[in-house]
Amino acid sequence: MQDKQIEKLIKEEEKRQKSVINLIASENYVSSDVLKALGSKLTNKYAEGYPGKRYYGGNTVIDKVENLAISRALKLFKLKPTEWHVNVQLLSGSPANFALYSALVPLGGKIMGMKLTSGGHLTHGHPLSMTGKLWKPLQFELDSKTEVIDYDALKKIAKAEKPDIIVCGFTAYPRVVDFKKFREIADAVVYPDGRRGALLHVDMSHFAGLVAGGAYPSPFPYADSVMTTTHKSLRGPRQALLFVKKDERGFDKKLDKMVIPGLFGGPHENNIAAVAVALEEATKPDFKKYAKQVVKNAKVLARELKKSGWHIISGGTDSHLILVDTWMDGKGISGKEAGIKLEDAGIIVNMNTIPGDKRSVMDPSGIRLGTCAETTRGAKEVDMVKLAFKMNKILRA
Repeated sequence: MQDKQIEKLIKEEEKRQKSVINLIASENYVSSDVLKALGSKLTNKYAEGYPGKRYYGGNTVIDKVENLAISRALKLFKLKPTEWHVNVQLLSGSPANFALYSALVPLGGKIMGMKLTSGGHLTHGHPLSMTGKLWKPLQFELDSKTEVIDYDALKKIAKAEKPDIIVCGFTAYPRVVDFKKFREIADAVVYPDGRRGALLHVDMSHFAGLVAGGAYPSPFPYADSVMTTTHKSLRGPRQALLFVKKDERGFDKKLDKMVIPGLFGGPHENNIAAVAVALEEATKPDFKKYAKQVVKNAKVLARELKKSGWHIISGGTDSHLILVDTWMDGKGISGKEAGIKLEDAGIIVNMNTIPGDKRSVMDPSGIRLGTCAETTRGAKEVDMVKLAFKMNKILRA
């Protein structure tokens, strides 16, 4: 590499990644094939538009790449192309959710989503996000005692407030989501003009790889739309996929029109190719074993930390994700301090708010852990037992 400064920094980051234990729930390690696609000459091509309908010439090969990514995305999640449409041009999760709302929800309409401190995402209608500025946010919280979703309470809120769309998904919620109950909640909404049924949008960014690997329920039988990033449990590059149902409502055409020319320009075809590689990798038997091991590892890590006296939100996990209350009403340490202590010892986590958190988001009461990255490196249950012991020792020092 001619640019020695950048080459040096890349090598430094490679060394850092190899030297730490990575428990960031939203990170993973891609294969060499994914990296090859990312660094390919596909990055040289401008391809505004869609396969067969480009604004630029010279896209014969690019069309094949994008069509392959589309067919692989549908195949991985067992979707019929006559029933579902997927747009593979979204650059990441936040703009993907924004594109979905822009296409299907009128400006000023209501978005009902999980509150950030309960485990939701900024783009689920948080007041500081544009999704909470251009649309009316209706944020729900977890049950304060059980620290899980109270579906009956949600149904009452939805029937009373009549949201246009209900967002089901999380960034820091460790339990399985009951998509069937969310569908029932959406269907229970009756609008003043007699229309029935809110839209149900599932953000499966965190658990998409677990769905693909059969380690987490699929949202597709119940959702109107589904979004996922591809760089978390799917073990792909930084990109997003946005699925919508194909029916008389015309969601597929509305979405594509909103993505281009509505919001974006030329897609990153090298990323799309890398996504296609990752989607194919996720169809292999080894990936199914991987997904199941991710959950096994998370359950053991949560159990062992709980045994050590730490408060695990909701009592455990059903996924790759664990939320730990390190503050414990002032008896422990803040999430920020916990994160610093662990990083000093070579264990990387992120500080995180917990349900009902009264501390600042910049110094919250907890930390978020995830087992995807370390499972990719080959970690098993025995490693999680040792890791929990080490973490407990560090945090109590």
